[in-house]
Formats: sequence, C-alpha cells, structure tokens
Amino acid sequence: MRARSVTEAAVAPAPEPGLDSGLAASLRGLDRNGRLLFLTRVLRMFAYGFLAVVLVLYLAGLGLDGLTIGAILTLTLVGDTMVSLWLTTHADRIGRRRVLVAGSLLMTAAGLVFAVTSWVPLLILAATIGVISPTGNEVGPFLAVEQAALSQATPDARRTPTFAWYNLAGYVATAVGALSAGFLSQAILAVGFAAVDAYRVIVVGYAVVGLLMAVVFWRVGDAVEVPPAELASDDGIARRLGLGARSRGIVARLSLLFSLDAFGGGFIPQSLMAYWFHLQYGVEPALLGGIFFGANLLAAVSSLSASRFAARFGLINTMVFTHLPSNILLILVPLMPNLVLAIVVLLLRFSLSQMDVPTRQSYVMAVVEPGERSAAAGVTGIARTTGAAISPVLSAPLVATASLAAVPFFLAGGLKIAYDLLLYRAFRSGRAPDERKGGA
Repeated sequence: MRARSVTEAAVAPAPEPGLDSGLAASLRGLDRNGRLLFLTRVLRMFAYGFLAVVLVLYLAGLGLDGLTIGAILTLTLVGDTMVSLWLTTHADRIGRRRVLVAGSLLMTAAGLVFAVTSWVPLLILAATIGVISPTGNEVGPFLAVEQAALSQATPDARRTPTFAWYNLAGYVATAVGALSAGFLSQAILAVGFAAVDAYRVIVVGYAVVGLLMAVVFWRVGDAVEVPPAELASDDGIARRLGLGARSRGIVARLSLLFSLDAFGGGFIPQSLMAYWFHLQYGVEPALLGGIFFGANLLAAVSSLSASRFAARFGLINTMVFTHLPSNILLILVPLMPNLVLAIVVLLLRFSLSQMDVPTRQSYVMAVVEPGERSAAAGVTGIARTTGAAISPVLSAPLVATASLAAVPFFLAGGLKIAYDLLLYRAFRSGRAPDERKGGA
C-alpha cells in the first residue's frame, strides 16, 4: 500500500454519505482511548504553561547569566530532538503506549533535577536527556505519537475537527497552567519566600504532572497500536525512519519548511517573552500569568476555528493566510509605546497564530499511510524542535540587553513570514487526500 501524493488529492473520493464531519460530532465520537489521550494532552499542556512563565526567572534566580540560560534552553530542545527522533520513528514498532510512558518519566526526571540543583553541568545533562518545555509548546515524543493514535481512530473527514478540539484542549490547559503558575508563585512570594524558592515549587509541580501522565498513558488500550499488516516496509531508510519511499519526499520538504518556522519562533518563546515583559516593564509573576492565560485562551479559540476555515478554503490556504498577519503583529509588539498596547498587540497575535496548527497536523497525517503516521509526525515535529533549538542561545542575551531586546521579535516575525511564503509557493497547488472540492 503506497502513500497518496498531494497531486492525487484533486481526485480523492468524498467522505462516505451521512458521515457528520462537524466539530461537535468529532468530539462526541471519541472512544475511551481518545478521551484518555485528550486527558494526557490537558495534563501535559497545563504543565508546559505552568513552567514556561517562570522557567527563565527561575534560572536567573539561581544566578545564571543570559548566555548560560540561552545555552540551557537550546540544549533542552536539542535533547528533546534526539530523544524524540529515536522514540517516534520506532513508536509504531515498539509500541505507542510504551513510548508515551517513557516520555512521561523523562519529563518527571528532568523536572526533579531542575528543582534540586543549581549546578550547571547537571542542569545541562537533565536538559539534554530529559523533557523540559521552555516554550510553553509541545516537546518530546508525545505529540507525534498521540496524533498517530488519534488519526487511527478518526475517520478522514473528522480528522481536522478532531485535531482542532485536541489543540483547543491543549491551549486552554496551557492558559490555565500559566495563570496558576503566576498566582501561585506570587502567593508564595507574598508570604516571604525567596523568589527562587517560589519558582522551584512550580518546577516540582511540573515533575509531578509527568508522573500523572505516565499513569494515564499506561491505561490506554491496545487499540492505539498499529496492526502489523499496516506497518511500513522494513527496508533501507524505512527501517530507520519508519517512512516508505513515496512518503519521504513530501515529509522531507515539509520538515525543512517547518524547521524554518520553528527557528523563527525559537527567538522569542513564551518563557523568553515573559522574561522580556519582566525586564522591559517590571511585570510581576501574577500579571505575567494573566497575560499568557489570555494569550493561550485566544490561541485555543483560533485553533478551534481552523477546521471551519480549512473546510472552506483548504488546509494550505488556512495555514498560510492566518499565519502571515499573526507574524506581522509579533514584529509590532516591541514597537508599542507602553505596556497596555504591547499586551493588546500580543493578544491579537495569539488570536491568529495557532490556526495553522491543527491544519498542519491534519495535512501531515493525510499524506502518508496509517503505519507511517507516528514516524511522519515525529520527523516533522523533530524538524521543528531542531529549528527552535538553535535560536534561544542567540536570543536570550539579546533579550537581556536593553538596546537589543526588540531584535528577537523582528527576527522571529521575519523568518516566520518567509516560511509562510515558501510554504504557499511549494504546496499551493496540492490538497490533502481527504480534502474534496468545497470542503476539507
């Protein structure tokens, strides 16, 4: 069985008559495994939002300078890339559930090490082999394997709406995590604890959530695993990356583009953005939590609306034409003359910035065979993590320098705009195989 090419999409058959592809039907149609995977998504993204607000503040509280903090953030993402590359490209063979449990335990281990030591070599080791999210976004093997598992249990016509709900659940959880971290750390500071100790409580909470995730993943049923007959052929590159020859070309092209997008975004991840607001305007943790609570709620709404745009305009058009204005707004954030306007522009940016996410995920799942989905999502996800890993070591010292603090915003927005234009040029003539004229 071969992967369907993008050019075949134009003649792809329509979904079965009577199949309700609406948003509500997609959510109601989740089975027990789907609900458990949504729960782990909520737990994980809560933890990522919980940590992102205070991570750089915590490292600075330990006495680390901007260059060291940037190096730790970069090595965190590099380590996530290496761990994820092996786990995701082997997940369909060694077992998706096992991979997800292993990733959760790595998340717990990394959080505990960060909480108990300030010794830089040990922090770097934990950052490299553990799972820590400095961005507030997905890291590690989770997203790729969960996408593959959800795609297996979801009809093609419902894939994009299901991913829209999946992303909405994650963004709401990230928002609540950011708000919780801000208020909890502010409350601990108010009773007289040192700042670094207040932030350490958040880091310990991150580790605890990893342990909870491992328990939930262990309860996921065997139906999320790939039937042996659907596994990709076991020869050459396919044995190493889990992709057949016909899938590797499109996955490689998408990976290069996604890595450019992530490289741009890595210049100003949420943890550094929070640090920028703290340095530029003296914003305290509680307000930082409130800012990113609102930002991630808007991201959730934009993610959910993506499926309706995709149904009307197509996946690629939705990815590009919602992403472009959001990146222009990102460039404008540091140009605002005061805190209120900077927050308003940032919130406007988040109201558009994530509409490309469920559409991007659905597109990748659509252009490969079922037995290649973990690998395809893993390779493209790792490309994104690799791109994002390079930027923080360059941008953290810039953010910490008053005269250069705006530069990461300009670099991030400019590179992401270049990605949008290149993606449209490369894929504007193709539609995903499950798209049909007038819908997706």
